[in-house]
Amino acid sequence: MRESPANPFRVVPHPAREHGDPPIESADKVLARAAAGGDVVATRRLQRVAPRMLRAVRAVLGPAHADVDDVLQQALIGLVQALPSYRGECEPVHFGARIAVRAAMAARKRARAAWARHDDGADAEAVVDLAPRPDDDAREARRRAVVRGLLEQISEEQAETMALRFMLGWSLEDVAQATGAPLNTVRSRLRLAKEALKKRIDADAALREELEVDP
Repeated sequence: MRESPANPFRVVPHPAREHGDPPIESADKVLARAAAGGDVVATRRLQRVAPRMLRAVRAVLGPAHADVDDVLQQALIGLVQALPSYRGECEPVHFGARIAVRAAMAARKRARAAWARHDDGADAEAVVDLAPRPDDDAREARRRAVVRGLLEQISEEQAETMALRFMLGWSLEDVAQATGAPLNTVRSRLRLAKEALKKRIDADAALREELEVDP
Protein backbone atom coordinates (compact mmCIF):
# COMPACT_ATOMS: atom_id res chain seq x y z
CA MET A 1 0.00 0.00 0.00
CA ARG A 2 1.09 3.57 -0.48
CA GLU A 3 -0.32 6.92 0.59
CA SER A 4 -2.57 8.71 -1.86
CA PRO A 5 -1.06 12.11 -2.82
CA ALA A 6 -4.49 13.74 -2.59
CA ASN A 7 -5.13 12.55 0.95
CA PRO A 8 -2.31 11.35 3.20
CA PHE A 9 -4.78 9.55 5.45
CA ARG A 10 -6.15 7.25 2.74
CA VAL A 11 -4.23 4.42 1.14
CA VAL A 12 -4.45 2.87 -2.30
CA PRO A 13 -2.99 -0.38 -3.65
CA HIS A 14 0.67 -0.18 -4.51
CA PRO A 15 1.28 -1.61 -8.00
CA ALA A 16 4.67 -3.00 -7.05
CA ARG A 17 3.36 -5.14 -4.19
CA GLU A 18 3.19 -8.84 -4.93
CA HIS A 19 -0.16 -10.55 -4.51
CA GLY A 20 -0.41 -12.09 -1.06
CA ASP A 21 2.21 -9.83 0.54
CA PRO A 22 1.06 -8.12 3.76
CA PRO A 23 -0.17 -4.55 3.19
CA ILE A 24 2.23 -1.72 3.84
CA GLU A 25 0.89 0.49 6.64
CA SER A 26 0.48 4.22 6.21
CA ALA A 27 3.06 6.44 7.88
CA ASP A 28 0.48 7.54 10.43
CA LYS A 29 -0.37 3.98 11.40
CA VAL A 30 3.32 3.26 11.95
CA LEU A 31 3.55 6.43 14.03
CA ALA A 32 0.49 5.48 16.07
CA ARG A 33 1.86 2.00 16.76
CA ALA A 34 5.11 3.53 18.00
CA ALA A 35 3.16 5.93 20.20
CA ALA A 36 1.06 3.03 21.51
CA GLY A 37 4.32 1.37 22.50
CA GLY A 38 5.33 4.34 24.61
CA ASP A 39 7.46 6.29 22.14
CA VAL A 40 7.24 9.85 23.50
CA VAL A 41 8.43 11.49 20.27
CA ALA A 42 5.87 9.54 18.23
CA THR A 43 3.14 10.52 20.68
CA ARG A 44 4.08 14.17 20.28
CA ARG A 45 4.11 13.90 16.49
CA LEU A 46 0.73 12.18 16.51
CA GLN A 47 -0.78 15.40 17.83
CA ARG A 48 -0.95 16.46 14.18
CA VAL A 49 -4.37 14.80 14.09
CA ALA A 50 -5.60 17.58 16.40
CA PRO A 51 -7.12 19.74 13.60
CA ARG A 52 -9.35 16.88 12.51
CA MET A 53 -10.31 16.25 16.12
CA LEU A 54 -11.15 19.94 16.50
CA ARG A 55 -13.42 19.70 13.47
CA ALA A 56 -15.20 16.75 15.08
CA VAL A 57 -15.70 18.62 18.35
CA ARG A 58 -17.08 21.67 16.55
CA ALA A 59 -19.40 19.52 14.45
CA VAL A 60 -21.00 17.97 17.54
CA LEU A 61 -20.99 20.97 19.89
CA GLY A 62 -21.45 23.74 17.37
CA PRO A 63 -18.70 26.18 16.33
CA ALA A 64 -19.77 28.83 18.84
CA HIS A 65 -19.94 26.53 21.86
CA ALA A 66 -17.96 27.92 24.78
CA ASP A 67 -16.45 24.54 25.67
CA VAL A 68 -14.90 23.67 22.29
CA ASP A 69 -11.30 24.25 23.41
CA ASP A 70 -11.74 22.43 26.72
CA VAL A 71 -13.37 19.43 25.05
CA LEU A 72 -10.61 19.28 22.45
CA GLN A 73 -8.02 19.11 25.22
CA GLN A 74 -10.01 16.35 26.93
CA ALA A 75 -10.17 14.47 23.63
CA LEU A 76 -6.41 14.80 23.06
CA ILE A 77 -5.77 13.42 26.53
CA GLY A 78 -8.23 10.65 25.76
CA LEU A 79 -6.34 9.89 22.54
CA VAL A 80 -3.06 9.44 24.39
CA GLN A 81 -4.74 7.28 27.04
CA ALA A 82 -6.43 5.12 24.39
CA LEU A 83 -3.30 4.54 22.28
CA PRO A 84 -2.41 1.23 23.99
CA SER A 85 -5.69 -0.16 22.64
CA TYR A 86 -4.96 0.96 19.06
CA ARG A 87 -4.64 -2.06 16.78
CA GLY A 88 -4.51 -0.35 13.40
CA GLU A 89 -8.06 -1.25 12.34
CA CYS A 90 -8.54 2.31 11.07
CA GLU A 91 -6.36 5.31 10.34
CA PRO A 92 -5.18 7.25 13.42
CA VAL A 93 -7.02 10.36 12.23
CA HIS A 94 -10.28 8.37 12.38
CA PHE A 95 -9.32 6.84 15.72
CA GLY A 96 -8.77 10.35 17.12
CA ALA A 97 -11.91 11.81 15.54
CA ARG A 98 -14.05 9.08 17.06
CA ILE A 99 -12.63 9.87 20.50
CA ALA A 100 -13.35 13.56 19.87
CA VAL A 101 -16.95 12.83 18.87
CA ARG A 102 -17.51 10.81 22.03
CA ALA A 103 -15.95 13.54 24.20
CA ALA A 104 -18.14 16.18 22.57
CA MET A 105 -21.31 14.11 22.98
CA ALA A 106 -20.51 13.63 26.67
CA ALA A 107 -19.97 17.39 27.02
CA ARG A 108 -23.34 18.10 25.39
CA LYS A 109 -25.09 15.80 27.86
CA ARG A 110 -23.37 17.50 30.80
CA ALA A 111 -24.31 20.93 29.50
CA ARG A 112 -27.92 19.89 28.91
CA ALA A 113 -28.15 18.45 32.42
CA ALA A 114 -26.79 21.69 33.87
CA TRP A 115 -29.34 23.77 31.96
CA ALA A 116 -32.14 21.45 33.07
CA ARG A 117 -31.16 21.93 36.72
CA HIS A 118 -31.33 25.70 36.40
CA ASP A 119 -34.49 25.56 34.24
CA ASP A 120 -34.71 29.32 33.77
CA GLY A 121 -36.69 29.11 30.54
CA ALA A 122 -33.74 29.76 28.25
CA ASP A 123 -33.19 27.63 25.17
CA ALA A 124 -29.82 26.02 25.84
CA GLU A 125 -29.53 24.94 22.20
CA ALA A 126 -29.98 28.50 21.01
CA VAL A 127 -27.50 29.88 23.53
CA VAL A 128 -24.65 27.51 22.86
CA ASP A 129 -25.19 26.62 19.20
CA LEU A 130 -26.84 29.58 17.57
CA ALA A 131 -24.71 32.53 18.61
CA PRO A 132 -25.03 35.15 15.84
CA ARG A 133 -22.55 34.80 12.99
CA PRO A 134 -22.78 37.19 10.04
CA ASP A 135 -22.06 34.47 7.47
CA ASP A 136 -24.44 31.91 8.92
CA ASP A 137 -27.92 31.17 7.62
CA ALA A 138 -30.27 31.01 10.61
CA ARG A 139 -32.44 28.21 9.24
CA GLU A 140 -29.50 25.99 8.36
CA ALA A 141 -27.98 26.69 11.78
CA ARG A 142 -31.26 25.63 13.37
CA ARG A 143 -31.29 22.39 11.36
CA ARG A 144 -27.80 21.58 12.57
CA ALA A 145 -28.84 22.42 16.12
CA VAL A 146 -31.79 20.03 15.91
CA VAL A 147 -29.53 17.22 14.73
CA ARG A 148 -27.05 17.95 17.53
CA GLY A 149 -29.85 17.91 20.07
CA LEU A 150 -31.00 14.55 18.73
CA LEU A 151 -27.61 13.05 19.62
CA GLU A 152 -28.60 13.28 23.28
CA GLN A 153 -31.88 11.41 22.74
CA ILE A 154 -30.82 8.33 20.78
CA SER A 155 -28.51 5.48 21.69
CA GLU A 156 -24.80 6.18 21.94
CA GLU A 157 -24.08 3.89 18.98
CA GLN A 158 -26.67 5.61 16.77
CA ALA A 159 -25.50 9.07 17.84
CA GLU A 160 -21.86 8.27 17.14
CA THR A 161 -22.70 6.80 13.74
CA MET A 162 -24.84 9.79 12.77
CA ALA A 163 -22.13 12.23 13.84
CA LEU A 164 -19.40 10.44 11.90
CA ARG A 165 -21.50 9.94 8.78
CA PHE A 166 -23.48 13.17 8.46
CA MET A 167 -21.55 15.73 10.51
CA LEU A 168 -18.07 14.68 9.44
CA GLY A 169 -18.97 13.23 6.05
CA TRP A 170 -17.29 9.85 6.49
CA SER A 171 -18.05 6.99 4.15
CA LEU A 172 -20.00 4.03 5.49
CA GLU A 173 -16.83 1.94 5.19
CA ASP A 174 -14.81 4.44 7.26
CA VAL A 175 -17.51 4.46 9.96
CA ALA A 176 -17.52 0.67 10.04
CA GLN A 177 -13.73 0.49 10.32
CA ALA A 178 -13.50 3.13 13.05
CA THR A 179 -16.33 1.71 15.17
CA GLY A 180 -15.60 -1.95 14.54
CA ALA A 181 -19.22 -2.51 13.49
CA PRO A 182 -20.31 -4.53 10.44
CA LEU A 183 -21.40 -2.42 7.47
CA ASN A 184 -25.01 -3.58 7.76
CA THR A 185 -25.03 -2.58 11.42
CA VAL A 186 -23.81 0.90 10.47
CA ARG A 187 -26.63 1.17 7.92
CA SER A 188 -29.16 0.04 10.52
CA ARG A 189 -27.96 2.58 13.08
CA LEU A 190 -28.21 5.37 10.52
CA ARG A 191 -31.71 4.32 9.54
CA LEU A 192 -32.88 4.31 13.16
CA ALA A 193 -31.24 7.69 13.82
CA LYS A 194 -32.93 9.24 10.78
CA GLU A 195 -36.28 7.82 11.87
CA ALA A 196 -35.78 9.38 15.31
CA LEU A 197 -34.97 12.74 13.70
CA LYS A 198 -38.12 12.59 11.58
CA LYS A 199 -40.24 11.80 14.64
CA ARG A 200 -38.62 14.72 16.51
CA ILE A 201 -39.55 17.14 13.73
CA ASP A 202 -43.01 15.66 13.07
CA ALA A 203 -43.92 16.04 16.75
CA ASP A 204 -43.17 19.78 16.82
CA ALA A 205 -45.37 21.91 14.55
CA ALA A 206 -43.41 25.07 15.32
CA LEU A 207 -40.16 23.34 14.45
CA ARG A 208 -41.63 22.02 11.18
CA GLU A 209 -42.66 25.53 10.24
CA GLU A 210 -39.29 26.99 11.21
CA LEU A 211 -37.44 24.41 9.14
CA GLU A 212 -40.03 24.59 6.34
CA VAL A 213 -40.63 20.84 6.46
CA ASP A 214 -43.92 19.49 5.10
CA PRO A 215 -45.86 17.31 7.59
